[in-house]
Amino acid sequence: MPERTESDSRKLLRRLRDTLATPAKGQERLDRITRLIAHSMGTQVCSIYLFRDSETLELCATEGLKAASVHQTRLKLGEGLVGRVARFGQPVNTGSAPAERGFRYMPETGEEIYSSFLGVPIQRVGEKLGVLVVQSREARQFSDDEVYGLEVVAMVLAEMAELGAFLGEGEAMARVHTRPVLFRGATGQEGSAEGRVWLHEPRVVVTNPVGDDPEKESARLAVAVAELREAVDRMLANALSTDADHLEVLETYRMFANSRGWMRRMEEDIARGLSAEAAVEKEQSSARARLEQASDPYLRDRLYDLDDLSNRLLRLLTGQGADTGAEMPENPVLVARNIGPAELLDYGRRLRGVVLEEGSVGSHAAIVARALAIPLVIHAQRITSEALNGDAILVDGDQGLVHLRPEETVAHAFRDKIAMQAEAQSSYASLRELPAVGTCGTHIALFMNAGLMADLPSLVGSGADGVGLFRTELQFLIRNQVPRRGELAAIYSRVMDAAGHRPVVFRTLDIGSDKVLPSMKPQDEPNPAMGWRAIRVGLDKPGILRMQVQALIRAAKGRPLTVMFPFIANRGEFLTARKILTDEVLREAAQGRTVPSQVEVGAMLETPSLAFAPQEFFDEVDFISIGGNDLKQFFFAADRENERVRRRYDTLDTSFLALLEQIIDRCARSDTPLSFCGEDAGRPIEAVTFAALGLRTLSMRPASIGPVKHLIRRVNLLDLKDVIDEARASGAESARAAVTGWLARQ
Repeated sequence: MPERTESDSRKLLRRLRDTLATPAKGQERLDRITRLIAHSMGTQVCSIYLFRDSETLELCATEGLKAASVHQTRLKLGEGLVGRVARFGQPVNTGSAPAERGFRYMPETGEEIYSSFLGVPIQRVGEKLGVLVVQSREARQFSDDEVYGLEVVAMVLAEMAELGAFLGEGEAMARVHTRPVLFRGATGQEGSAEGRVWLHEPRVVVTNPVGDDPEKESARLAVAVAELREAVDRMLANALSTDADHLEVLETYRMFANSRGWMRRMEEDIARGLSAEAAVEKEQSSARARLEQASDPYLRDRLYDLDDLSNRLLRLLTGQGADTGAEMPENPVLVARNIGPAELLDYGRRLRGVVLEEGSVGSHAAIVARALAIPLVIHAQRITSEALNGDAILVDGDQGLVHLRPEETVAHAFRDKIAMQAEAQSSYASLRELPAVGTCGTHIALFMNAGLMADLPSLVGSGADGVGLFRTELQFLIRNQVPRRGELAAIYSRVMDAAGHRPVVFRTLDIGSDKVLPSMKPQDEPNPAMGWRAIRVGLDKPGILRMQVQALIRAAKGRPLTVMFPFIANRGEFLTARKILTDEVLREAAQGRTVPSQVEVGAMLETPSLAFAPQEFFDEVDFISIGGNDLKQFFFAADRENERVRRRYDTLDTSFLALLEQIIDRCARSDTPLSFCGEDAGRPIEAVTFAALGLRTLSMRPASIGPVKHLIRRVNLLDLKDVIDEARASGAESARAAVTGWLARQ
């Protein structure tokens, strides 16, 4: 069979556009398309398979196969040649389909008489919509030109599907942007919210996939690419030389923007009949499919760079973007692939919730979301491809679930849950001025965690006794360069002013792991959580640590100052860090500046090694705060960023409680104040268990103080300690069943 010429491709696309423009129901339109493609390609068969759900493909239209198989034949993702095309996003071209690896015979279709097979993905910027297939009786491979031509057709089908061209009969044709979808992610910040989707970077909709005048389309593309290159050059010229990571990203952008191969492929797409916008998206989708299969993480990361650059180019071509006049809804839930802390802070408390495709429980966005008390779900894969601005959305941060366009029964149940939570919080407000004292008379101090000035109003509203952890890294994370000492001193001073008579514990920079400063180049570490982070960075770069403690000393203005060093693993690290602080106090005094009236220096116990430090360490340190999140992940060797294992081990595991008791005992011998800081401190059952073991100070997010105080005031902690001891004596792996059973009887 002769190769299809460029004029043939353009002719097919024009006919396809005319067919799509003709009024018809979804099924009728699909049937017309398969007939048109089969005739134009000179094949006996053309079939369209669309996703019924994320794992199942359904035959939705065919010319040549048995009509009875339409909406009856289904394949799992990866099953058969069609499933293979869908899984990997790459064409399958063979002259002998039955001999091909993974072939599956579907007897109801009558396809056994067709030997040749060409399948291409119907996809749009990573969103897999289905598979387009042509088949013929003769045993031959389709030419490169035919493969390319069918890919172009599939691209147009994807764009028209985006515009709702195939709405109609058949479950698989219910467009993804109209049906309810449940996303199972992970908890970044607890809480529940109902609202409307606000996309951080709205997707560009291509309304004209077919171009009539290739010269005009090529000229439009050339102008837009020139503007893009100029914009990237301007960003590079304005970038600070100290911002190495930002410069590296921009250099990658410039490399892509000036790629001759990228430009040549888009011009070829236009010559085949695509519009400039569709040509950009086709190359973006093709590159995505290739890079998603790459084993090299560096290459996979380039996928995001290419996506961002392509989206910038599409906005230039279409005029779509943030400045098109779209208004944020009254109850916005931010949906994004990822977002930086500064951008999230710009939105502030206007947001009802945040949903991210990426992120982590310790990411910049999670830290800010906690500070703003905004429910956050992370790892909600593909939600940016599914959601549209204004879609109804429910965010369940407690369970890590997101309901997009929920059915009314789901929404009603969710609203009941939110109402019950609001009623409970209202009841806790009456406890605000009351102490957290068990029925046995034991007093527990409840502190709150903070990281922004915006947190401080919660100090009074929540009834917290003080700030048990003020995260100082946020002021570094939201800037592209290290903040000045004077800036930090002013911020820390305002924090102390806002706290009034209540104490504030400042934790020095806890960076590294998943918290990388924009002004620092990320380190390529196989396990960053156990690598160069927190105090290790501070001791290796003492200039930054000295600058920060100088800012804290000056911020105190003669008031008492409490400083805590993170991730201390042994006594030597603590002594070295404390000496840096002590030296700076002496230097400030020698220069005639006002120094704090009192300085308390503590350590976060986040590594099991510190629990076994010499007793001298417990004598020397002014106080210790157990960093529960890290201590638990290292104790159980369970990465808290890994959803497969982060919930596998129970905080009330008797072995973990034994470690806590050892720490409590060693601190008691040295009369060293001890607190527990972390997510578990804010969970009422865990909190009363810690209190029963002997922990007298807990630090948590402000919203948790009410529920924790409520339960403590109902419990005899001495009796609960007996319950825990009995559970351990019985050989129980966890004390949870015994504790919850006893609490239920109170």
